[in-house]
Amino acid sequence: MNLLLLAVAPVMVIILYIYFKDKFEKEPIKFLFKNFMLGATVSVLITAILSGILINLIPLTDSKSIIQQFIQAFVVVALVEEFAKFVIVKYYAQNNKEFNEPFDGIVYAVMVSMGFAALENVLYTFQHGASTGVLRAFTAVPAHATFAILMGYFMGKAKFSSNKTTLNLFGLLAATLFHGAYDFFLFIDFVPGIATGAFISLAIGVFLSNKAIKKHTREEHIL
Repeated sequence: MNLLLLAVAPVMVIILYIYFKDKFEKEPIKFLFKNFMLGATVSVLITAILSGILINLIPLTDSKSIIQQFIQAFVVVALVEEFAKFVIVKYYAQNNKEFNEPFDGIVYAVMVSMGFAALENVLYTFQHGASTGVLRAFTAVPAHATFAILMGYFMGKAKFSSNKTTLNLFGLLAATLFHGAYDFFLFIDFVPGIATGAFISLAIGVFLSNKAIKKHTREEHIL
């Protein structure tokens, strides 16, 4: 099986799903692609820089420490990665004239996140093989999309609200909490059976993401 295709396919499926969910005014392909590429480049670079700084500031030396793994999951990984995506959506997509509907928050957050996920998935799949690519197609990639939808839902509302800062930050917080919970349960795999919590948190995130998509779609239909 072609590893590159295996790594990229789930990303493209999610992108197409979100693209066709935007029923009222499709976003320009060129601008979507730019957001995708910024996710694969700038957000990855921001993540690498901030992660390096935090690892030096908060040395995590005990892989069996629940507290240290909590910090690793919620701060070093989740907050850093979601902030790196948030920056692109906030300062590039949200300020553009093409971002003109609440649902666009979801569209652009997903594009940036899928750019990030695509590069990450290619690296993991080439390093660990096809079995890892198949596993991540049903776990890590949908998880990135879920976190992005939750973030994008609030950032879409923020664009058309007088309470922009609070709603934008709430989007970042929502994505970070679900991302952190997902990773935390995976990181403390030394606790028997605890990994189930990751899939429960992901299932809840998927449920809320579907509600977010439907809510924005209904609101745009009314408008």
